[in-house]
Amino acid sequence: MSDITSNFTESKSPNDSKDTFVDSKETEEMQDEDGELVLSHQEAMSKVEASINEIISTDPLLCDLPPEVTLEEINSFIALEHGQAIVVNVHRADGEVLSVVVVQNGTVLDLKHAIKRHMTLKLSRSKGKKHISWKYIWKRHWLYFDGQKLTEDKKLLKEYGIRNKDEVTFIKRLKEK
Repeated sequence: MSDITSNFTESKSPNDSKDTFVDSKETEEMQDEDGELVLSHQEAMSKVEASINEIISTDPLLCDLPPEVTLEEINSFIALEHGQAIVVNVHRADGEVLSVVVVQNGTVLDLKHAIKRHMTLKLSRSKGKKHISWKYIWKRHWLYFDGQKLTEDKKLLKEYGIRNKDEVTFIKRLKEK
């Protein structure tokens, strides 16, 4: 079993009884007393990420997940598989459809948070604009389902009649006089 450490590895020289620290970035490969390979934190993390990406891409249940999956996405996927969450398709004005996962008994506010989470992850993966003013977005846009505005944040999605795989539309608000 290999020993994973941070950027500094503790080693004892045979001539010295004191502990000394060696910068593992200076050496390509280091081995401990038992002859096992010692990796820097960055090297260990890259190996773990590569292993996780390989598992996700080859597993039939997980292959739908993106390569750089977050814990929150995995938990949403598991909740969806167990019937504890629903998928709501949000249609934007530019024609793009966002498939967001919301808990089964979620509110309109939960849906808004799911949209925010989905867009933030999408933008960070595409290396695009990092910050969106969601306060501005929600002041200027409505969510519509079946011709009705989703105006009350605390109201359950079920109360609006929203079920699994239903479509919600993201529409710009008209100025009120």
